[in-house]
Amino acid sequence: MVSWKFFLAARYWHNAKFMKRAITILFLGIVFLGYTAFSQPSATKVGIRKLKNGHYQLLVNKKPYIIKGVCYNPIPIGATHDYDFWGDASEPWKLDGKLMKDMGVNTVRFYQPGQNPASVKKVMNDLYKLYGIRTIMGHWLGFWNYPMPFYADAEFRDNVKKDVLAMVREYKDEPGILFWVLGNENNYSFSGRVNAWSSAEIDALCEPSAQINERARIYYSFVNELAREIHAIDPNHPVAMGNGELMTLDIANKVCPDVDIVACIIYRGKTFGNIFKSLRNVFDRPLVFIEFGCDAYNAYTKQEDQDSQAEFLESQWVHIYQNLAKNPEGVGNCLGGTTFEWTDEWWKHKEYAPQGWSVHDTESNWSNGAYYFDIKVPGNKNMNEEWFGLVALSNELENGLNKRMPRKSYYSLREFWKNPNRKLNEKNDKPKK
Repeated sequence: MVSWKFFLAARYWHNAKFMKRAITILFLGIVFLGYTAFSQPSATKVGIRKLKNGHYQLLVNKKPYIIKGVCYNPIPIGATHDYDFWGDASEPWKLDGKLMKDMGVNTVRFYQPGQNPASVKKVMNDLYKLYGIRTIMGHWLGFWNYPMPFYADAEFRDNVKKDVLAMVREYKDEPGILFWVLGNENNYSFSGRVNAWSSAEIDALCEPSAQINERARIYYSFVNELAREIHAIDPNHPVAMGNGELMTLDIANKVCPDVDIVACIIYRGKTFGNIFKSLRNVFDRPLVFIEFGCDAYNAYTKQEDQDSQAEFLESQWVHIYQNLAKNPEGVGNCLGGTTFEWTDEWWKHKEYAPQGWSVHDTESNWSNGAYYFDIKVPGNKNMNEEWFGLVALSNELENGLNKRMPRKSYYSLREFWKNPNRKLNEKNDKPKK
């Protein structure tokens, strides 16, 4: 006859074994969950670090990041600015993304997202996940709305704000987002140069300079309001203010404490002049060039001029690198830039005339003496809007897309980005700060 003590001992042993297994499974589960949590990439954190010497660095997940970028708007031959490339079934960003990666591009700048968020996210995610290319996302702030922008009007500002904040909410968690840019050259409207706007209160001011300053105060205060609200929604990405040159930034200095970066549009020829020191004195923020470059057409000789474009672009990038953080010879407030632009845009010269969208126009409509190689053209109109691409387009199609033909500047910048110190150490070629 089996003793009752035997049954108790057997039951205890069975329960102990069960508990041991349960504890082991629980422990392994905790370890697995912990590993999964820590191994998954967290949301990208982008920030600005100011060093003890006053230099600035852009940080992506706590690592320094130099923006080596291009403005990207791949409009095919025969189309115009309203073409929805985001939904193009031929997916031009994949062809371009491979070329960009091979060149060393790590960032693209979009002036404003398309209307379909799913399409925009696909483009952004393809560029980032396939090629490691991050996105600077911009917003025009209604600058090209019709009727013209009216920043003194509360309803206009409200509508713009709703659209900007909706954009931020929609794309802030996409892994490729680098930062936001508010506006482009909107400050040119203060003097009536482009898209003039006013109000009864502004018109009551007698001096033109006072009117300009009041428009600047109204506009920059609005930009700061947007920046503050963006930070509340998205603390992980900086906010930049797009500005033509440094005009009126003394006003911004008084009313824009929440803007993280000054994003400038600059066309000063081979270098950027004294802009780095000037910005530090006027509005001490890090600087990104969101539009700069050189066209590849010589209006004087009336032929393509890849040599001059490559020479000017390389010189501009040397000047950028001289003014990055930790370079003792520069100001240290530059974060990089996005060259204008990736591909030529054949529609630009006469955008109102569809028959011209399939013609690579060589007629210029504006002048800039800093691009001296062709300023002697009659009338001095030497800037050719349709020829700024690092990559030319051909009427020949490949898989439904205009064939891409990288220019000399593409290869020149590729070599510079691979070994910037080679050029930086060539003292005779160093541009003045």
